Amino acid sequence: MNSPIDPERDPVSALAEQPVSGILPRADESGESAPSLAGEGFLRRLYKNLACQDLYITVYLTLMMYAVLHAKGEGRESAIRTVVFDAVFFSLGIFLTRGAILRPGSLVSSLVYRLTVFFPVFFSYFQLRSILPTVSPHSLDADLLAFDLRVFGVEPCLAWDRYVTPHTTEWFAFFYFLYFFLLCAHVLPMLFNASSRSRLAHFALGAMMVAGTGQLLYMVVPGYGPYHHLAGHFENPLEGGLFWRLVQATVAAGGSQKDIFPSLHTAVPTYFAIFSYMHRRVFPFKLTWPFMAFTATQIIIATMFLRWHYLIDIIAGLALATTAAFLSRKIVTWETERRRKIGAQPIFSLLEWPRSKAESGAGD
Repeated sequence: MNSPIDPERDPVSALAEQPVSGILPRADESGESAPSLAGEGFLRRLYKNLACQDLYITVYLTLMMYAVLHAKGEGRESAIRTVVFDAVFFSLGIFLTRGAILRPGSLVSSLVYRLTVFFPVFFSYFQLRSILPTVSPHSLDADLLAFDLRVFGVEPCLAWDRYVTPHTTEWFAFFYFLYFFLLCAHVLPMLFNASSRSRLAHFALGAMMVAGTGQLLYMVVPGYGPYHHLAGHFENPLEGGLFWRLVQATVAAGGSQKDIFPSLHTAVPTYFAIFSYMHRRVFPFKLTWPFMAFTATQIIIATMFLRWHYLIDIIAGLALATTAAFLSRKIVTWETERRRKIGAQPIFSLLEWPRSKAESGAGD
């Protein structure tokens, strides 16, 4: 009788993963890197090992570079330097890891690759504070509002103004602020403690698609949001307690100010919820997916109740999250099999953290 196939693990993930010691590759050692190092030039090895997410980030940085080079707003030189730094950082990391200069599968190589692919996309959000005014000095708030009223017949932040009280404001501010903790609670464990290559690859590619696509669209559809554009149309001021003050301080300190379409406060938790449901058969997602589904709905409502977003921003965020979740899974399934056939590096190698002497002795 054939044993059942675990849908959570692809053929590569099902292989036993052994810790790889050393930093630089050695041609006389056996290991997952040996086939790719024997008789291959650097460029050929680099090309073979590139993953779809590497190509996605290359396109992302290319479009960012094009945007800042053709920008006409103030701060153009600073924006160019910022994107050039991101591109150099990414390129260096790819050369070291996909080019197998660092030993494939080693702890150093695995850590360098994680920083290489996550830093340029996720940390560039904070750089948008200076890039967006340079690339897109105009605002499309009036167009977004007109679209909502024409297509949906309502703007939620205006319709919900009657329900604004200190208590309702604080409730939604709590969930809006919780977004930042959910981001860390998903990204950090997946990056540094993942137990499945396929699950990590699915999560990473989908998250990059959400963040990267959203940030590129910020430059195409810039806007300040209802709190600014409709400032004189609200009867009840937003007043709350601790969490409302934290939200205001966080947005003022780290927000890029014109980042409304699509709503990443909608797309990111929705993506986490869909991803958790897709992997609900394994821990911890079997426990967290109902919580994530509920929390995502509250954050989505909060983005409009707190007057940060128009309804069309939310629709775009939901579409982005759903597309990324399902498309990334299909891409990873196809790519994993392709990489196995050509003998390329896995998309990700799992981290093998050094054990203490006490732990090592206990296991002998």
